[in-house]
Amino acid sequence: MNSDVTGAAADGTAGGATRAVRRCVCPGSYDPVTNGHLDVVTRASRLFDEVVVAILHNPAKSGTFSVPERTALLEETLGHLPNVRIDSWADTLVVDVCREVGADAMVKGLRGGTDFAYELPMAHMNRHLTGVETLFLAADPALTHVSSSLLKEVVRYGGDVEGLVPAPVLAALRERLG
Repeated sequence: MNSDVTGAAADGTAGGATRAVRRCVCPGSYDPVTNGHLDVVTRASRLFDEVVVAILHNPAKSGTFSVPERTALLEETLGHLPNVRIDSWADTLVVDVCREVGADAMVKGLRGGTDFAYELPMAHMNRHLTGVETLFLAADPALTHVSSSLLKEVVRYGGDVEGLVPAPVLAALRERLG
């Protein structure tokens, strides 16, 4: 466990014994953030004391939105959650992000079997490298078809993705792509 502590006793009262802060990382490119991402982060915020939304990016690649734009969209859509913070990292392993912020776990959403097949080997490698655990949350069934890549393609060709992304993201997508 990480070494951060709170002033609350193990029974939730003030004073006395302290407990470690339960912190997780929700990693992703968030280019752009979708309602599926928001669902996972919101649910993680109910399970952990602190959630670090980690925007991971490769500076050699240009995304649809810059990292500052992604950060602003995430802040606008997650600002109501007091235990969520947003930061970005370039060219690094997510386990190193976890180590840097003192998180013992990362939380990822799974839309289906394909996501599971892709994510499981990474979860094993991450645990092998640092002991960081990966927790998978099943996607909201209404959002299992949502991915940032697919949404961008739909908008680019004039399709409507309302209800699949937060309103600020929808406006930004329409302005940028179509």
